Amino acid sequence: MYRLVLAVLLACAGSACAHNFHTGMADISYNERTGGTEIVHTYTAHDLTSLLANLYGRQFDLGRADSEAPLRRYVEKQFTITAPDGARLPLQWVGMKVDADSVVIFQEMPSVKLTKGSRIHNALLIDFLPSQKNTLNLQTDGTTKTLLFDQDHIDQIAP
Repeated sequence: MYRLVLAVLLACAGSACAHNFHTGMADISYNERTGGTEIVHTYTAHDLTSLLANLYGRQFDLGRADSEAPLRRYVEKQFTITAPDGARLPLQWVGMKVDADSVVIFQEMPSVKLTKGSRIHNALLIDFLPSQKNTLNLQTDGTTKTLLFDQDHIDQIAP
């Protein structure tokens, strides 16, 4: 019996420590066919549900339709793009796809091509997880530039 309890405790401790890296990925690209800019974010489902539970004081199941609005409000606050002239660019929420491990969030800027000098603000999960690192791949004019966001770098200028 003692060995069984010890084995269960070790397994639980291992799973609690299994998620040590807090990372997110975003891709921004211009779609020639539609004439708009598309943004695709991918984050760990567990991190987002923990964040929402912390913000709202209740558990969330991101697979349920009633969880999309609180996540949308958070994303729209923590991820913004500003044109070189200081005007905030209109990001439209397209939707999200959820599985057991990750959440993929889709946004777009219809009829807008991101220009050099635009300011990208990406504080997604950084306000909640101090070790969060967000990578953003920006595809412009056939080249891809990578920007890294963390606590010290939540605002970056598009190259």
